Amino acid sequence: MSFKTKKYQVIRGALSKGLSNFIFNYMMLQRDAVDFMVKHQQVNPWNPFIGTRADPQIPGAYSKYADWVMETLLMYMIPIMKAKTGMELLPTYSYTRLYEKGNILKRHKDRSSCEISTTLHLGGDEWPIFLNPNPERGNVYGPEEGKHKIQDYNPTKDKGVRVNLKVGDMLIYSGCELEHWREPFEGKVCSQVFLHYNHANGPFAKTNVFDKRPMLGVSK
Repeated sequence: MSFKTKKYQVIRGALSKGLSNFIFNYMMLQRDAVDFMVKHQQVNPWNPFIGTRADPQIPGAYSKYADWVMETLLMYMIPIMKAKTGMELLPTYSYTRLYEKGNILKRHKDRSSCEISTTLHLGGDEWPIFLNPNPERGNVYGPEEGKHKIQDYNPTKDKGVRVNLKVGDMLIYSGCELEHWREPFEGKVCSQVFLHYNHANGPFAKTNVFDKRPMLGVSK
């Protein structure tokens, strides 16, 4: 079945293993270099361009909003995204994480800039993502208005659909409609990049341009 039917679809080999491995090692080097520089007080730990380990959704995991390589990937994937969703799409932002043992992604729905989302497995150990294919289940999480927090989300207890991704595989899903989560990570490291888009003819196209930034590649 297609994305239009299920509101999610797995694309095997969306990115070559070679390029995925290159970006994975780029992120690993970046994480280690940032950790070193922060430890030795060589950089401001709150500089948005170096990433953070203080993301409230996954505390302790190295995360980065709008990395320049990932923003380029966000644009690069548009033809594939259009072909698979059948939609005209506008890029909003990219977000990358290096998950570590014990991390957990709680059940949630995404904010409006994540109307059409992907998670792409770049490297490390595999870590399945779960989706609740019933859009009516679970309330709406919208932190961009400053009215909601992750803790405010009322999760379901549905078993969900398990999706396993290998290096280079990508899951496309309707992030604002489908509840999604990951169980506690038992591996050593797993790198995923999230690429987010809005429907060009949808309700958020004009209000969420580049996730309310002047252009791609800059921080909020």
